[in-house]
Amino acid sequence: MSDFVVGINPVKETLLHSSRQLLELWIVKEKLNERLDEIVGLAEQKHLPVRQVERRDLQRLAGQVPHQGVLLRVAAFIYSDLDDILSRWRASGNAAFFLLLDGVTDPHNFGAILRSAEQAGCQAVIVPKDRSCPVTAVVEKTAAGALSHISLCQVVNLSRAIDDLKKNGIWCYGLAGDAGASDLFLSDLRGNIGLIVGSEGRGIRPNVRSHCDGLLAIPMQGHLDSLNASVAVGIALFEVLRQNRQI
Repeated sequence: MSDFVVGINPVKETLLHSSRQLLELWIVKEKLNERLDEIVGLAEQKHLPVRQVERRDLQRLAGQVPHQGVLLRVAAFIYSDLDDILSRWRASGNAAFFLLLDGVTDPHNFGAILRSAEQAGCQAVIVPKDRSCPVTAVVEKTAAGALSHISLCQVVNLSRAIDDLKKNGIWCYGLAGDAGASDLFLSDLRGNIGLIVGSEGRGIRPNVRSHCDGLLAIPMQGHLDSLNASVAVGIALFEVLRQNRQI
């Protein structure tokens, strides 16, 4: 099986950095701009077949995702293994920083979260096999190439994955809006951290929540009682980054 990576930035990042098998580049049959020329050059450097097609053919394959004149056909996405991720982290000598998503199913939110996680320095994003958005062209496009740089791990049981992180000395905190949750900005988030985030609306499932070391809340002063999931995750991720840069 194969997937399509769609759009200029995702295609470029995949060509430059992805470990996925590259199969074929599809480019619009028109006069190319500088950015598309660069992508064709990268594909040719890798001896990748380049097919010129009509814009309507790209649109048919891309669906609702803006293709910007380019698609890259790649081998189906392969998720990382949790044990391998933990081994690579221990070998790195760096503080652990993992993001776990419980029930994020919207592809735009998922892609935006992956992009923020990569920018904040997460070693990996961990998702459950069920109740999770798969890697699609929309996810790849919204993530803007993040999956070429960050590991994505799929597990059968998210609660068990949290326990595995805790056994390795990683403190696991759930992001919640509960009145009893600790203020995110007043909590000590230095060192080895796993951040758990639930779905928009439902939040973290009770069983997953019970495995967290604590709950964190983003303080808000407006009239609304919640944030978009990807915005909330971004705030929490960069607060962890801010604190650890001060160590």
